[in-house]
Amino acid sequence: MPPKKNVVEEKTVLIGRVGTNLKMGILGLPNVGKSTFFNVLTKSEAQAENYPFCTIDPNESRVAVADERFDWLVDFYKPASKVPAFLNVTDIAGLVKGASEGQGLGNAFLSHVSACEALFHVCRAFEDEDVTHVEGDVNPVRDLEIINNELRLKDLNFLEPALKKVETLAIRANDKTKKVEYDTLLRVKEVLESGKPVRSATWNEKEIEVLNKYLFLTAKPIVYLVNLTETDYIRKKNKWLAKIKAFIDETDPGATIIPFSGAFELKNIEMNPDEREAWYKEVGATSNLDKIVKIGYKALQLEYFFTAGKDEVKAWTIQKGTKAPQAAGRIHTDFEKGFIMAEVMKVADLMELKSENAVKAAGKYRQQGKTYVVEDGDIILFKFNAGAGLTAGKKK
Repeated sequence: MPPKKNVVEEKTVLIGRVGTNLKMGILGLPNVGKSTFFNVLTKSEAQAENYPFCTIDPNESRVAVADERFDWLVDFYKPASKVPAFLNVTDIAGLVKGASEGQGLGNAFLSHVSACEALFHVCRAFEDEDVTHVEGDVNPVRDLEIINNELRLKDLNFLEPALKKVETLAIRANDKTKKVEYDTLLRVKEVLESGKPVRSATWNEKEIEVLNKYLFLTAKPIVYLVNLTETDYIRKKNKWLAKIKAFIDETDPGATIIPFSGAFELKNIEMNPDEREAWYKEVGATSNLDKIVKIGYKALQLEYFFTAGKDEVKAWTIQKGTKAPQAAGRIHTDFEKGFIMAEVMKVADLMELKSENAVKAAGKYRQQGKTYVVEDGDIILFKFNAGAGLTAGKKK
């Protein structure tokens, strides 16, 4: 029998904190619509007054991630319990120019930014005489530049002492283990001084490990939300949209830009389903909130698998690249410790073939081992050794 080949497992390294309890922060200047966005997103009553710093302590909430696959599974199994995936959202008080140097309530707010793993950056592209602008007039490109610059300057301020410390070890003390860290921090400095965020550069695995030690603010993924008037949102036109896109394409290439309207969404949540459907048909526009939540969830490098049956249909949050044993550990640590296999089927196959038995008969019900990387939307039944034989592991 030929000897077994040594299998080198691929390692996925993501920029940012490791975990599943990650948060999206809502960031922007004062009076751009952050708290209104938070309110409609969470249907909560966070204070949304027309003056700067009205949101001093971050408001936090969880928002269900809408998913047609989850809805289908609930309809199919008719479970006693149903638990969707959730996005954790934090409303951060408005930053102002000079926040990196302590202006406004700068340092406290920047610490709140640091506590989030990704950001919704809300910018104002609407005129309203009743809502003052902290800079005196509406100019979303300028506003974007102010916020991005404050985060970049804060990173540079944070980087300077760290670089000096590592330089002492890597160069003067000739500590070779610090050489990669030193070289990476030099690259970070170069990127920041060029006016770009850390996330705009391409980093290798070793460099990402260094970045994850320091968690720079500009390494965090950002989803840009452009707040429009209800009229502009419905007609899909605004004089600033092209300028905003050009600015973001240049300064933060690849970032997602989503137009929305706080005014439209406020009206939307006050309607019952029948009224809402009729209104959508009348104006030719629909809410963008579900899309925003899904994109925020993906920005955190999160995905989920399902456990499904008559007892419960549940979406279990994992980080992208999670292998089957670690996914099993999300349900119970014993599932990971005694992991034997994961029995996997795809929602699309179940939807097409109408029963688990039909999926099995079609050869689409797979047994996967320890190296299997769980895919978003997998339906999984875990089997593990509990010390007394084989046990099927599924949340009851």
